[in-house]
Amino acid sequence: MTNSTRARGADKRRRLTAAAAEVVHHQGAERTTIADIAKAADVPVGNVYYYFKTKDDLVQAALSEHAGHLTALIARLDELPDPRRRLKAMVEGWVGQRDTAARYGCPTGSLASELGKRDDDALGTEAGRVIRLLLAWAERQFRELGLDDPDDLALSFVGAYQGMSLLANALRDPEIMTRQGAVLNRWIDSLGT
Repeated sequence: MTNSTRARGADKRRRLTAAAAEVVHHQGAERTTIADIAKAADVPVGNVYYYFKTKDDLVQAALSEHAGHLTALIARLDELPDPRRRLKAMVEGWVGQRDTAARYGCPTGSLASELGKRDDDALGTEAGRVIRLLLAWAERQFRELGLDDPDDLALSFVGAYQGMSLLANALRDPEIMTRQGAVLNRWIDSLGT
């Protein structure tokens, strides 16, 4: 296999993974077909099976894509010198995605809720792992602020995001994200003062 062939294969796999993340977020895991993902990735359906044997493999790839995006975001936020500013920057990012949240909900939270209804728990567990990345990051921020019960504060922080995403989606109202983001920022400012 030549380097060029490997590069084309890696590009197809990358496109399929990115398409899986987007299509599964927009349609849900159950409604999404391999053909939907192939079309979004501009890859012939037959080629998909070379990279992913089942639709669940593609859902797993979508979760990995979400984890990768979150990891990259966390790395950028960790460059900010102050944990309070990092938390508020995360809120800004959530509010910045308000139109998407109002239409489709939180990419990982919506998928975790859907996968949690399945008998097979493996993918649901993987979705929980992505959410745990966010919880661990938030807990670290509250710990750096010297606050008591940083794990509970992290649960409140992530829970607020999941709640506002769910409500924005259920009511198809992106301004819920804006209003609740402001509430969340005031809460962050009030901690430890």
